Amino acid sequence: ITSGEMDILQAIEWVAKIGGEHVEIVPRGFDLIETPELADRIREKAAECGLFISNYPIGANFIKPDEESYRDEIEKVKQHVDIARRLGSKHMRHDVANRPIPETTIGQFEQDLPKLVQACQEIADYAAQYGITTSVENHGHFLQKSDRVQRLVTQVNRPNFRTLLDIGNFLVVDENPVAAVKNNLPYASMVHLKDFFYRAPHRKPGEMWRTTPNGFFWRGAIVGHGDIDMYEVIRAIKTSGYDGNISIEFEGAEECKLGTRIGFENARRIWNEV
Repeated sequence: ITSGEMDILQAIEWVAKIGGEHVEIVPRGFDLIETPELADRIREKAAECGLFISNYPIGANFIKPDEESYRDEIEKVKQHVDIARRLGSKHMRHDVANRPIPETTIGQFEQDLPKLVQACQEIADYAAQYGITTSVENHGHFLQKSDRVQRLVTQVNRPNFRTLLDIGNFLVVDENPVAAVKNNLPYASMVHLKDFFYRAPHRKPGEMWRTTPNGFFWRGAIVGHGDIDMYEVIRAIKTSGYDGNISIEFEGAEECKLGTRIGFENARRIWNEV
């Protein structure tokens, strides 16, 4: 989509072609608030391809300098709830908070938490009238560890506010993915399967690698190719009784369609083996 090789409608066709059953609509390169008619075309294309729209993930940040901008952000996210409804999706992930890494301390998190809870409650209550479940994903460093996600979800205390459980993102903050997945599965409304390579600080692997807050190195991998114990993660998901949707997320160096297709095939194979 970024290169112009496909538009979102062609991407939906491609997902169906490789055997996908559902698709998430992430508004990158298009804005469905500005072009709501595109939401209708996306919904119709998915139905034509035999897919359903499983989730509508958007960005948001409720850490604001004043009450007016805080309220504006909440109202903007509510507009996206309307778009999720128009898409026919029963799930919508919205981000909650972002801070620079030096400010991602537990003390800062506890200080910010009441305003984050209030915003998530209001949006979840708005979404409830349409039967939509909202969720927070474990990413962005500030809300990435399993215990912080749990704390927000339990404090919001709404049946339709859950977590989008990304199995890979825990590693980016040096948390064991298998343990973290087990911690948060009871709160999950959706799962992303993702894989990473992970190296100790002394390894210094060079280009294409990023660092965790503790100085470890990581970069994206095809699902099943990286250092996450995918068999144990998928076994945990399968035996937990989780019955929601699962998506493939690919952030590796390989060509994106290739990496996604191989990851998708690996995930299905591993699911059947465990």
